[in-house]
Amino acid sequence: MIKRRRHFFKKIGLGVFSLSFFSQFPFVSWAKGSSPSTRLDKVYFTNGFKICEVTQSSVIFWTRLCVQEVPNPVRHQREDKVFRHPIDFDENQPIATMDGAVQVGPGLVRARISSGDFEMESDWIAVSAKDDFTAKIPFTGLASGTTYLVTLTAKSAEKGPETVTNGSFSTATPSDQPVPVLLTTSTCQYFWSFDNEKRGFKTYDSMRALKPNFFIQTGDYVYYDKPGPLAKDIDTARHKWHAMDGWPSLRDLFREVPIYMLKDDHDLLKDDAHPASTPYGTLTYADGLKLWYENVPISGKPYRNIRRGKDLEIWMVEGREFRTPNDAPDGPNKTIWGKEQIDWFKASVAASDATFKILFTATPVVGPDRENKKDNHANKVYQTEGKWLRDFLAKIPNMFVVNGDRHWQYVSQDAETGLIEFGSGPVSDFHAQGWDPKDRRQEHRFLRVKGGFLSIQVDRGEGKPRIRFTHRDVAGVPTHEEVFS
Repeated sequence: MIKRRRHFFKKIGLGVFSLSFFSQFPFVSWAKGSSPSTRLDKVYFTNGFKICEVTQSSVIFWTRLCVQEVPNPVRHQREDKVFRHPIDFDENQPIATMDGAVQVGPGLVRARISSGDFEMESDWIAVSAKDDFTAKIPFTGLASGTTYLVTLTAKSAEKGPETVTNGSFSTATPSDQPVPVLLTTSTCQYFWSFDNEKRGFKTYDSMRALKPNFFIQTGDYVYYDKPGPLAKDIDTARHKWHAMDGWPSLRDLFREVPIYMLKDDHDLLKDDAHPASTPYGTLTYADGLKLWYENVPISGKPYRNIRRGKDLEIWMVEGREFRTPNDAPDGPNKTIWGKEQIDWFKASVAASDATFKILFTATPVVGPDRENKKDNHANKVYQTEGKWLRDFLAKIPNMFVVNGDRHWQYVSQDAETGLIEFGSGPVSDFHAQGWDPKDRRQEHRFLRVKGGFLSIQVDRGEGKPRIRFTHRDVAGVPTHEEVFS
C-alpha cells in the first residue's frame, strides 16, 4: 500500500540529502585477516538498492536486506591472465567464508519518495528466505519528467534500530517533447575480473561521472559457471549476486542512475543455456529463472520497450526464455525470440514515431562472430531467423542495434542490409578476449579488444535530431564515436 502525502519541505541540496551510504559504512579493509562485523539486531543495505524500470509515471525499487555490514574482503590472489581466476580457491569451503560473501537476513523495509511538497511512502515490507530477503517496491502515479528523492529505511524487527540510505531518480519525459537523453550500457562482468581492489570496477565510476539518465545492462551480470566459486546449487548462485552487488562502484551508480536489465546464459545457468538445458550441478534452468526474477524486478513480460522524449525509443528483448535448443536443425521454426515476442516487436516498432530507434539485445544480430559459436542471430545455427531480423531492422529508418555478450568493443555494418550494430564490450580489460584485434573484417567500422562501456547521446543541433554513439575505455575516455542525424 502506498501512502500519498503533501507536505512542505525545506529545500536542501541533493548532496546533503543523499549523503553517501559509504561514508556511513566504509568498505572493509582489504588487509589479509580482516573480518566484517555482523549484528543480528540490525540489518543493512550492504547490497545497496536499484531504481528499476522507470517510466513516465512509475518505478520499482529493489533491495536486499543483509545482517553483515560490509562484504567479506578479497583474500585470494588472482591468475595473471584473462578473467583473473582466483588462485587456490577452495570450492568446498562454507559460502559465508568466501571472498565477497555477504550474510543476508530477515527484516522490514520501507521506501519513500518526494519532490517539492509531494511525498509518497510504502508500507513496511517483510523480506524472507523464500526470495533471498529481497524486496521489490513499486510506485505508480508519478509525474513525468520529474526528479524524486528516495529514502529507503530498514530494520530487523518492528522496534529494531533503523538503517537509512538515500538516492534520486527522474521519470521519463513525454513522447511529444524533444529533450536530450544520455544513457550508458555495458555487459559481461565476473567478480574476479575487478580492476579496482576497493571499489570493484572502474567502468561504473566512469559511467556515474557522466550523469546518465539511465543505464542498460545487457546480460552476464554474474557468471555461475566460472570458479571462485562455481555456482552449482541455489545457495552458491545467490552468493554470486551478493558478492557482485556488494562492490561500492555498483552501489554508488545504482542509487542515482535507473537501471534496466537483460539476462543472458551465464546469469541464468551456464554457457549457451536454453530451456531444455541439463542442470548445472543441482542448479536447474527453472532455478535460474527463479533467481533472475528474484534479483531483477520486471513488471509484465521480460521483453519491453521504453520511450524517452520525442526522439528516442528503445526495445529490450528476451533471448533465453523462448528459444528452441541451440543444436536443433535451422529452419523457419527455429527461434531465439519466439512467435509472441516477434509479433510484439513488429507491432510496437510499426506503431513508433520516435526519431531514433534502438534494439537492445543480449546477443549479437550482425556480428561478425566466431565460427564455433552457436547461440545468437549472427551464427549459422540461427541463420534463418537472423536473416529475417536483419532484413526487417534494415528497412526501418534510423534503427540501430546495441548488443552485449561479446568480450570486445566494436561497430559493425552488415554487408547485405547495411544494418549497424554496436557492441559495448566487457566491463573490465581483464575480461576482454575472444577476438584477434588484428582480424578486422569488412563489416568492422571499429574494433577494440578491451573493456569499457558505450554511451549514447540523443539531442538536437540547429533544430535537427542527432544520435551519438561513443565507445569509452574503463576510465570513460572516448575510443571511437559515430554520429547520425
